[in-house]
Amino acid sequence: MKYPKKLKEHGCIGLVCPSSCISSERISACRDTIESMGYSVKLADNLDINYGGYMAGTGQIRGEWINRMFADPEVDAIFCVRGGDGSSRIMEYLDYELIRNNPKIFVGYSDVTNLHLALNQNCGLVTFHGPMVSSNMADGFDPESEASLFEALSADGSYTYKNPEGFPIKVLKEGKASGRLTGGNLSLLSASMGTPYEMDTKGRILFIEEVCEPMSKIEKWAYHLRNAGKLKDCSGILLGQFTKVDNADCPEYDVIKCLTDIFEGFDIPVLYNIQSGHGSPMMTLPMGAVCNIDTASQTIIFDTER
Repeated sequence: MKYPKKLKEHGCIGLVCPSSCISSERISACRDTIESMGYSVKLADNLDINYGGYMAGTGQIRGEWINRMFADPEVDAIFCVRGGDGSSRIMEYLDYELIRNNPKIFVGYSDVTNLHLALNQNCGLVTFHGPMVSSNMADGFDPESEASLFEALSADGSYTYKNPEGFPIKVLKEGKASGRLTGGNLSLLSASMGTPYEMDTKGRILFIEEVCEPMSKIEKWAYHLRNAGKLKDCSGILLGQFTKVDNADCPEYDVIKCLTDIFEGFDIPVLYNIQSGHGSPMMTLPMGAVCNIDTASQTIIFDTER
């Protein structure tokens, strides 16, 4: 598994909606945002199609646009416009051989977790759990999120992940570990179990984040991973942003205390407060790259073989 080629100056970025759509008016803001960075833009034609109230067209349409962007020799990178819902429908329509033979930068998060798992595991492609155009860029791309994204995309040899200033990386369980990074949004990771795209954690570093869910669902999905053997198989864990995750009936039993219970009995290092997920700033993680974590120095360093 290798890093994709660097994003060249004045390169072309393809914009896709693999999950939910945006408004027709929002398309112009997304295009302008990317062009203001000095890149040209190609737009999928389903960005503003509303199918079923929450999807940017049928699963086939959305899957075919992913294929077309990977196949297009003029497109250097593919940025997801937003997440949302519905990416599970596109998985059967992805042309994994085509994608494997045309590796390029792919960026997104949230419902895009399905694609990170599939492109890492089925295509040997390092992808980027990073900011999306409508969700994170069009209304003001904060400097720390922008710097993290382009440092990750252009890293040569190694990439040292850094939290934004004022957000210390914290230690839940001590130790060192190395392995390819996998994971993403917790609900999607849980839903992958039993499918052809099931997350492989054997010897890997597992990253988890979530948004707008009660503690009971965090418990349910994380225990599903534990009961499926996915937690005992991994070599280390990174906990990202758990944005607007609450426990109204017992506020002191927060997400870290809940996950501490779930990780009981596993002798693996765990770092938390990683600022990647549904919060701001939103830092970038290269999914599928070899990740080296050391809780003593609180460092997270990626190998960026191209």
